[in-house]
Amino acid sequence: MMLRACLAVLCVSTLAARATPEEDAAAVAALDTAYQAAVERNDAMAMDRILADDFTLVVGSGKAYNKAELLESARGGDFVWKIQAEEPGTQKVRVCGDTAVVTALLRLKGTNKGQPLDKRLWFSDTYVRTSTGWRYFFGQASLALPAETKPKA
Repeated sequence: MMLRACLAVLCVSTLAARATPEEDAAAVAALDTAYQAAVERNDAMAMDRILADDFTLVVGSGKAYNKAELLESARGGDFVWKIQAEEPGTQKVRVCGDTAVVTALLRLKGTNKGQPLDKRLWFSDTYVRTSTGWRYFFGQASLALPAETKPKA
């Protein structure tokens, strides 16, 4: 009987300590912004902490990349970024329980293996709550937008 009472108290206190959807959205927004900054710096250690082990990214061409491939690219310096960041005011975070989806317009400018790169694209990043916190689980990016396209949220 005492064990049941202790478990009930533990369960109630765990639920009470859970963040609100607004707090979760703010945490995921900050984490996604931190991830984009880590990519811009080719900071494989920071990327590794944020990415889920079974992470997948699907880009506009249809090619899929896993966590190991992204970390290898960052360590190798394949991309050298001048800009790799969400355009201000375009980020939207939607939270549903232990899942959050971030959508934003991404500005990319730099080089890929020495070749110039300058584009904008929309992305959706899916985060899941794990026992160790929010992790970036799945990403999908659009094709590059035409140069004259204005952002629509």
